[in-house]
Amino acid sequence: MTSLRALIFGCLLLAGTTSAIGETVYKCTGANGAVTYQDAPCPRAHKQQSIHLVDRQPAPTPAEPPAPAPAAADVATAPRAATAPAAPLPVLYQCQRATDGKTYLSRNGDPQPYQAPFGVLGAVQTPLASVYGPGGGGGASAPELNRGKVTSGLVANNYVWVQDVCRALGPEETCEALQDEYDENEHKLKQAFKSEQAPFEKREAELQAQLRNCGG
Repeated sequence: MTSLRALIFGCLLLAGTTSAIGETVYKCTGANGAVTYQDAPCPRAHKQQSIHLVDRQPAPTPAEPPAPAPAAADVATAPRAATAPAAPLPVLYQCQRATDGKTYLSRNGDPQPYQAPFGVLGAVQTPLASVYGPGGGGGASAPELNRGKVTSGLVANNYVWVQDVCRALGPEETCEALQDEYDENEHKLKQAFKSEQAPFEKREAELQAQLRNCGG
């Protein structure tokens, strides 16, 4: 059947027909036995045979492939909305006292200046025992009463303005400081009476929330 259909198409093309191929092709056999194929009925003097052909349907357009699903790695590395911690680490400072050089922790990095006795600052090379001891000087201790006096005997009673120097702690130092404060608070909580424990319990909860951000 396939070879016959190919033969029919070949004969029509050779005949130079410009008509569209229909569903019916006519096989015409002349008196001399010559056979022709055409899409119009045969002449009366020819023997005619009708051949019904099935039109070829156009090939369906291939559907577009679905978009590939995102890889598991892409899903895992997708950025997530940043969420602020419930209790972020506080900003702590390590401060050094101007009077004796000792350090302390503070939440204020810019402490207020204060007045300190001139003799405790080390500016005068006189032993403090002799400055503050018997015969070391007298006079009033109030700064406003000693303003402008420069006698060595009043060195211990003269005051000057000083200010502690502070620096901000890094995250690791902050966590260490919070842990020390937590341990100290726990000790006070255990030593306190039942009626005195509420403030320590509140501070305990605050420190626990902050320490969760230390990753320890």
